[in-house]
Amino acid sequence: MKTTGARRSLAWLPVVWCLTRLMLLLFVLKVHVFPGPDVTSDVQVIYQGWYGVLRSGTFPLEDVTWQYPPAAALAILSPGLLPFLEYATAFFVLVCVTDLVVLALLACAGRRPGRSPRGAWVWVIGVPLLGPTVYARYDVMVTAVAVAALLAGARHPRAMGALAAFGALLKVWPAMLLLAARRGSAWVSALVTGAVVAGGFALLMPGAFAFLTFQRDRGTEVESLGALVFHVARQFGWEGEVRLNYGSIEFLGPWVDEVSTGALFLTGAAFGWLVLWRLLARRFEEHTLADAAFVAVLMFTTTSRVISPQYMVWLVGLAAVCLCFPGSRMRLPVALVLVACFVTVLEFPLYFGNVVASDGLGLTLLFLRNGLLVAAALLAARALWRAAVPGTVPAPGAAQPARAGETPVSS
Repeated sequence: MKTTGARRSLAWLPVVWCLTRLMLLLFVLKVHVFPGPDVTSDVQVIYQGWYGVLRSGTFPLEDVTWQYPPAAALAILSPGLLPFLEYATAFFVLVCVTDLVVLALLACAGRRPGRSPRGAWVWVIGVPLLGPTVYARYDVMVTAVAVAALLAGARHPRAMGALAAFGALLKVWPAMLLLAARRGSAWVSALVTGAVVAGGFALLMPGAFAFLTFQRDRGTEVESLGALVFHVARQFGWEGEVRLNYGSIEFLGPWVDEVSTGALFLTGAAFGWLVLWRLLARRFEEHTLADAAFVAVLMFTTTSRVISPQYMVWLVGLAAVCLCFPGSRMRLPVALVLVACFVTVLEFPLYFGNVVASDGLGLTLLFLRNGLLVAAALLAARALWRAAVPGTVPAPGAAQPARAGETPVSS
């Protein structure tokens, strides 16, 4: 009966995917106009502008909004693969195809013995919850690489390491997928791949690492956790302003530098906790690799100075991999992240004007979305710690430490 139910569940996946993705394409192609600011302008104006510069053999050195690692150039140049379409249309089509590839990876993983189709359903449902923004950024492409890396996991550690390194050169965060990797071959593969790809870009294209300076100088974006300080302070006469800065809408004025520093401190504290977990963890199961990656990216997203709506697709992808494993401890945090995705589309783009104005509705949406992320991060971190660190009570079904002469499950 369980097998029959799983097959029926997988049979409905392509139907729901087609319906929801058709809706997203209709929005980004402007057959139907989604309420709020035009989310496709990044592709039509910014990405297409970068496309012209990158084709000349250099990075956009004079554009402070270029804040991405060198391999991001491949995503921006990818619409050139479909020269018969306009740039924006080609980009949207390629993102949709990449979305389908992720579904195929998750569906295949869900069909294996001892796996679950829940992961594929998380992807099918979670992506459209973010609205058309998810198709108007290149983050689905990065997430596809991360999902492939995690699914490679224990069986193909070299492939996992190479994919994680390549993903990190697309948008940094996939480097955190290696947190729970236990085989040295995964790390060696990552280092070799990273060195070769980064070195190639550095030699062939000037300005490959200029993004480091541009990223360092960013402030506190209006949707971030730290921004709540200024949204509330504006109700009491705070004298700062909201302005487009370094490619996003940020707070500028008194105490912004201090709050941005505080966000960096929280991120540093999260990193310290993750390092401590890795040093103390002893109980590793098949799903530990995915659970740890989800927790790491969730913590870094929540504490970041910037929480752009497209960041949520990272979490949806990693959450989907977690729930491919029936033993994953991340079910409740994943549910909270999916609710946060729905709230995200409300705060951007639907009611982004209210967010920028710091009015009652904007504040409510931000407190709710960021509160959900904080709750998910704390619950996920607690579950990961209890499942893997000796001296704590493992969650139900947690693996026990290997006995003498036994080999623990590798992740």
